[in-house]
Amino acid sequence: MPCNRGVDGVMISNVAASVRVMLVTDDRLLAGRDAVALARAAERGGATSLQLRLKDAPAREQLALARALVAALAIPVLVNDRPDIALAAGAAGVHLGPDDLPVALTRRIVPPGFIIGASVGSDEEAAAAGEADYWGIGPWRTTSTKVDAGVALGLEGFARLARLGGGRPCIAVGGVRPEDVAAVRGAGGAGVAVVSGILAAYDIEAAARRYAG
Repeated sequence: MPCNRGVDGVMISNVAASVRVMLVTDDRLLAGRDAVALARAAERGGATSLQLRLKDAPAREQLALARALVAALAIPVLVNDRPDIALAAGAAGVHLGPDDLPVALTRRIVPPGFIIGASVGSDEEAAAAGEADYWGIGPWRTTSTKVDAGVALGLEGFARLARLGGGRPCIAVGGVRPEDVAAVRGAGGAGVAVVSGILAAYDIEAAARRYAG
């Protein structure tokens, strides 16, 4: 059976496999730690992609770290907010929020095969994210790592927005716990994005393994 394809030619099945367990970084949780070593540990535990999200770091620092992660990891690396940094670092893609460069415009400036993810928390955001390769839907529950995430959607809200995705992979974002993974998949989700559930753990590899199953 032929695979469905995203609007930029990326096979949906490949994107879905890549976002099954996405580790998302956080400035506070990375402070003073070796981000590459942490990412490698998560990869060993079953993380299938990494989203570099550094809200407080200057562009030069983000670029250097993105390049180091791309060189060190076998899994896809995406950069939050900044398609320019993602392209300069040779990353696999970018994840865009509602206030970032629009998905449709980003699609016009990136090469074929470049993955574009989009944050979706409402019908309006779903409409704007229509050309993205995957959606990060949330917040699943209230989370302290993204104070502007909005009201928790829960299982019902996630499932409703995922149905608007037209078959593209959708992942749950925001306060997702290992015990939520089965429910996310049961609601049609392709996977989960995790910040503190992995990075705040004493054993990064073991924490990632709990999400990977």
